[in-house]
Amino acid sequence: MSIYNKINAGFSLGTDQPITSGIEDIIYLFNESDVTLTYDTINPLIVTGIAAVTSAKIYKFEGTNNSFNTTSKLTKTQVGPRYTEEIDFNIAGLSTDVKTQLMAMGYGRVKAIAINNYKSGDSSIELFGAVNGLILTDAERNAADETVEGGYKLKLTNPDKLKEPYPPKFPLF
Repeated sequence: MSIYNKINAGFSLGTDQPITSGIEDIIYLFNESDVTLTYDTINPLIVTGIAAVTSAKIYKFEGTNNSFNTTSKLTKTQVGPRYTEEIDFNIAGLSTDVKTQLMAMGYGRVKAIAINNYKSGDSSIELFGAVNGLILTDAERNAADETVEGGYKLKLTNPDKLKEPYPPKFPLF
């Protein structure tokens, strides 16, 4: 399969819409079983619909000053390329509600929606964990850590041996 003329699709340099790094300080998390996703039949990277099942909950985490970070890394495997997706974010608070949410994230799989700062393309909104979900792999709290003022540093990533077959998907809502 030739990649000629495909590797630069949608890319141009200019000052009109400079690329802006990072994501907005908002992440939406929801249980894998709480939504039904519909995909474009031609391009599997495009999510054309999202529907909540009965009694579904979507959690909105808000941060400040680039406190959220998303990463997608390509890994070559014997069956083709696979992607490791990670979301790092910080949360404040030590209430039992916060700790209960952390415990729940440790047991189930979630999907996450992040909104990029760069708004020019069709990928300003990205869906992470679309196929295999994300699990909480790190939850660290250091009471003396002044950078997060004693809050938690969290990392969501793919379950072991279940990397995503595609890079983060693009919801078109």
